[in-house]
Amino acid sequence: MTDGTDIGKILKRYWGFDSFRPMQERIIRSVLDGHDTLALLPTGGGKSLTYQVPAMAREGLCIVVTPLIALMKDQVDRLRSLNIRAVAVHSGLSQRQIDIALDNCVYGDVKFLYIAPERLGTDIFRLRVQRMNVCLLAVDEAHCISQWGYDFRPSYLRIAEIRKLIPDVPVLALTASATARVAEDIMERLEFGSPNILRGSFARSNLSYAVRHVEDKNEQLLRIINNVPGSGIVYVRLREGAEKVAAFLRDEGIEADYYHGGLPNAERAQRQEAWTCGRTRVMVATNAFGMGIDKPDVRFVVHYTMCDSLESYYQEAGRAGRDGRRSYAVLLVSPDDLQRVNSRIDNEFPPLDQIKQIYEKICSYLRVAIGDGLQSSFVFNIHDFCAREHIFTGKVQSALKILQQNGYLTLTDEMENPARIMFCVSRDDLYKIRVERNDLDHFLRTILRMYNGVFTEFRAIDENEIATVSGYTVEKVKELFKRLWQMRIIRYIPSNRSPMIFFDEERLPTEDIYIAPETYRLRKEMLHERFEKMAEYASNDVECRSRMLSDYFGDTGAEDCGICDICLARRKRKRTDEALCERICTELGSRPATIRDLAAKIGGDPQPVIDAVQRLHEEGRLATDASGLISAVRQDEKNGGHA
Repeated sequence: MTDGTDIGKILKRYWGFDSFRPMQERIIRSVLDGHDTLALLPTGGGKSLTYQVPAMAREGLCIVVTPLIALMKDQVDRLRSLNIRAVAVHSGLSQRQIDIALDNCVYGDVKFLYIAPERLGTDIFRLRVQRMNVCLLAVDEAHCISQWGYDFRPSYLRIAEIRKLIPDVPVLALTASATARVAEDIMERLEFGSPNILRGSFARSNLSYAVRHVEDKNEQLLRIINNVPGSGIVYVRLREGAEKVAAFLRDEGIEADYYHGGLPNAERAQRQEAWTCGRTRVMVATNAFGMGIDKPDVRFVVHYTMCDSLESYYQEAGRAGRDGRRSYAVLLVSPDDLQRVNSRIDNEFPPLDQIKQIYEKICSYLRVAIGDGLQSSFVFNIHDFCAREHIFTGKVQSALKILQQNGYLTLTDEMENPARIMFCVSRDDLYKIRVERNDLDHFLRTILRMYNGVFTEFRAIDENEIATVSGYTVEKVKELFKRLWQMRIIRYIPSNRSPMIFFDEERLPTEDIYIAPETYRLRKEMLHERFEKMAEYASNDVECRSRMLSDYFGDTGAEDCGICDICLARRKRKRTDEALCERICTELGSRPATIRDLAAKIGGDPQPVIDAVQRLHEEGRLATDASGLISAVRQDEKNGGHA
């Protein structure tokens, strides 16, 4: 066992770094001392190392709770490339795959178990976790546990129950976006022994924030791209917007492409790779673009449309300049943006009866009967569903979010989903088919031997594993499944990439779905409240933008950055004011004058002259006689006549 003093050696051996970033070592020491710890680190602050290093310094397994399956897979791949054993458990895996992964955590030498929050409540996990030698429980995206957070997920509330099954194991909660209110709620929900917040600075000394109020966003966007060398991201809200803006930039001779959730997986990967390698200069994207991005030299992030919250804005803007060089985060605002976002927020809360109807239609679409579905997951093609039911996609997404917040189901992010099958015939009819079709008998017996429950529900299958057991090639296995599907013996869903719906509760009759009106109203108010802070940021023309963001996240010790548009404008005004003061003193040094004559001689708007004269009077550099003539005060007079 390592006593924790060798964490520098661990950092160097596995990750190749000579030293920790600010706050990383303090967080790691706190965890190694056995303290429950809430770490507030900005985007790109190196959160993963704060649980990976202490876990490597202790015997046992580190459990990492995270809702982001893409990030989960990315972390597992990175750890495995370092010869550190890691596994992931989420709704995209078959029951057999989950069984194997959890068994390896109990009996094997797995060091990191990444698990989706909806899996915490399953019996299969609860029974196994008590037999695991757990040294640390890490909670990523910890703001999801707070009802005040911008992405509340009830499944996170189960973490406190898991803590009771592994007593004396410290918890490390991590987030890049928690206000003071949310931070307090996180510690209470995770049942911290005592409050313990370690907060990194949210200031980015190399990132220049700016807001541009414009009528023509395309013209302003073009100006930014032409004035800032290097690669960048342009965030838009809608898929169609991504395609249109990318087309506009290409027409202007800029190497641009678009990225959104509607593209096939292979095409998305290809476009991201082209941008990462520099073949594409600008990526115009929805917020689907972000997780797993590891490009340090992004010189600018432009928000073409306004975010709903400062949490989202800060996270997305923070993808610029991770290499420490000067970079720019620009928000474009048009006159009708505020009204448009407020309307969008209202549309995110469909009437309660419509939410219940959408729940019923989704259950029917997935063929989940009343009383069934508990802790089961189903591939959900939202676009196919909306086309069939003639419902606007945005309304379905909003209904799903509210159903998720009320603990009925969870919509995962997109993932690679295994193939799934369910028999359409009875056991007796299947036996007759096996007798009559000898060429299918061996294959059917293999399936029945490997998978239970295939007559009552869709079961995830592993075509590679079936090939190994049956002796067929993988291509032959897929061909046989398609043949059985054509014969109407099975329903077969080939492996694909799409979101999944996980039923946290069994399907209930529609009349039993309860969404508390008070909670519904409160969540709507909180969303409007968060957007008001975003609107304040956009309309602010006085306070340093970096400081404003830091204050929002509770980092109250931040200083003015000196490089945002507000700080630069203030510096420019100061230089202009100083030049004006010097000119006034020069003019009045040769001959006294009235304020009117002085303003006329200098020209332009008289108000700056009046303000400057007032300030020079307060500083004792000017004097006014009884007749109203202003004159400059010589330094020897000001100092009492001494040389």
